[in-house]
Amino acid sequence: MQSLALETIQQRETDQTTSAYVNNEDDVLVSFIQEIPEYLQEAMSTFIDKHPNWDQYRLMQAAISGYLLQKGGDSREIHRLYFKSMFCKKAFGQIL
Repeated sequence: MQSLALETIQQRETDQTTSAYVNNEDDVLVSFIQEIPEYLQEAMSTFIDKHPNWDQYRLMQAAISGYLLQKGGDSREIHRLYFKSMFCKKAFGQIL
């Protein structure tokens, strides 16, 4: 699992420029490493393979912010992040 974490960090460095569409330059980014069950990682990989305009960072941001909104989070920043990740130009196959 640690090799997966290292691979994820290396992928993050290469994908950081492509995932900037979700984040404003003013946003403070916090990285974290979390072990997840293998079947969840496989499901995420399958989804990303079928939807090449998504990446793991956009998927996680959309999932976490969507969950928080469903559970009553009413932060303007969370709403903004959720809608940006769901409805950005890249969501419709256009590159920013």
